[in-house]
Amino acid sequence: MRSLFADTRFRNLFVAQVVALTGTGLATVALGLLAYDLAADRAALVLGAALAVKMVAYVVVGPVVGAVADRVPRRRLMVGADLVRAGVVLLLPWVAEVWQVFVLIGVLQTASATFTPVFQSVLPDVVTGEKDYTRALSASQLASSLETVGSPLLAAAALAVLGYSSLFVGTAAGFLVSAALVAGTAVPAVTARAEGGFGTRVLLGVRLFRAVPQLRGLLALNAVVATVGVVSLVTTVNVVRDLLGGSDPEVGLLLAVCGAGTALAAVLSPWAARRASTRTVMLSGAVVSLAAAAATVLVGLHPSWPAAVVAWALVGAGPGLIMVNTGRLLRVSSGPAQRPALFSAQFSLSHACWLVTYPLTGWLTVVAGFTGTWVVLAVAAVAGTVAAVTLWPRTGADLIRHRHDGADHAHVALARWTGRGWVHSHPIVVDDRHPHGPVPV
Repeated sequence: MRSLFADTRFRNLFVAQVVALTGTGLATVALGLLAYDLAADRAALVLGAALAVKMVAYVVVGPVVGAVADRVPRRRLMVGADLVRAGVVLLLPWVAEVWQVFVLIGVLQTASATFTPVFQSVLPDVVTGEKDYTRALSASQLASSLETVGSPLLAAAALAVLGYSSLFVGTAAGFLVSAALVAGTAVPAVTARAEGGFGTRVLLGVRLFRAVPQLRGLLALNAVVATVGVVSLVTTVNVVRDLLGGSDPEVGLLLAVCGAGTALAAVLSPWAARRASTRTVMLSGAVVSLAAAAATVLVGLHPSWPAAVVAWALVGAGPGLIMVNTGRLLRVSSGPAQRPALFSAQFSLSHACWLVTYPLTGWLTVVAGFTGTWVVLAVAAVAGTVAAVTLWPRTGADLIRHRHDGADHAHVALARWTGRGWVHSHPIVVDDRHPHGPVPV
């Protein structure tokens, strides 16, 4: 890990991510307080609608970003997104109407939907070694997990002496620092461009998900992450207050337990990646997610703090094990020209799953209670896991033997001539040499 942070480019990008994440966490707390000031008893409705705007922006904007990320310098895109985010959050303390919140949140999340997938597509070009890249993904996920614990604590400390508007100032400062760090980093240019017009490139990432078996499996795993992870994000407050009879500080405690589970998954991922295939590691995350779903049902049937702590730790660990290793799978499944579109498609499709589970969980909790809701989510998680195992066959997890007709490039330098073509093996990938993926022989 020390050698990883010795790379100035990765270090700058990592610190930029941490600072921006902290700013986003502060803004989340401040936005909730702003919604209460504007809408009082309708604050939850306003905040829920704002989160829905966020998810719609993520789903819609992601593929568009993928279509332009190989045409526009990626550093310029990220710096521009940070500057837009800083400007928007500085306007939020001045809003007086709910509709103004929705407009500004739409702009803010559009900028975030630009920054995040571009950042994710830059990382494998900066950290080229497989082991170091796995460590980089783990460090990135660990930072995200710790932010969910650290930002609320930082916000609480600030609110003890300042008004919540100060949190927006802190958020803007974080985005400006992030922009400065990215601007001072040598971001590699995209070495190849995806072919086709704008409309073709917008849908390129989605077509890759349809064409490549392991990516179809990833789509099912995205559904598992959303159906299990939503338990913590949507129901924690009510579980602590209504089911366990706890108080507000204990809400933070249970959320911290979930974050600790995700952090543990991030720490263990490099160790697991050295000992098992990506398929095995990610499907293991799905199995842990199923255990988490079962544990939540038990909490509903027999409420207790020990059961809730175990369940929420698993809710963090299972999806975390899947999310940490997603970048590795995307990296080996695409060439440089397709990578920006693929990362953007993953960003969009994964958030589309959340866009379904957020309102579904909220509605089910009202009409079916905790246990009924968690049973439905557990069944959905089982279906997603079965789909992942089926769609991602073991033969596509590691190497696939296939043929090339020509031998005019270094790609087949070590291939074997069979009389009908050059045959070799490597993981399934869609790139300029395998536009539809390698065809098995």
